[in-house]
Amino acid sequence: MKIFHNAHCSKSRECLAFLKEEDLNVEVVDYLKNPPTIEEIKELLRKLAIKPIELVRKKEAIWKEVGNDTLSDEEIIALLHQYPKLIERPIIIDGERAIIARPLSVAQEWLKTAE
Repeated sequence: MKIFHNAHCSKSRECLAFLKEEDLNVEVVDYLKNPPTIEEIKELLRKLAIKPIELVRKKEAIWKEVGNDTLSDEEIIALLHQYPKLIERPIIIDGERAIIARPLSVAQEWLKTAE
């Protein structure tokens, strides 16, 4: 299991703490220091079963500067790669499944369905 984690985000810290409390073997991916490649973002979107625009943190100042809802999927994916801060968080990946774990209750329910 992996978590796309931002240590500066309280929701991300809360989710990581929960996963550790559940004694799950978790690989922490600091996606701000090691941004996912374009291919990794496409794979993540496939696992999440969402469109690229749904992965964007639209309230980020960067999005207001460089992004808008009229961009193509490819353009949005390129921005997510270039500006990883735009990626919604935290994201839990378990094999072929993934979820944006906000709020924590979403992650808790999702993990129950994996058992």
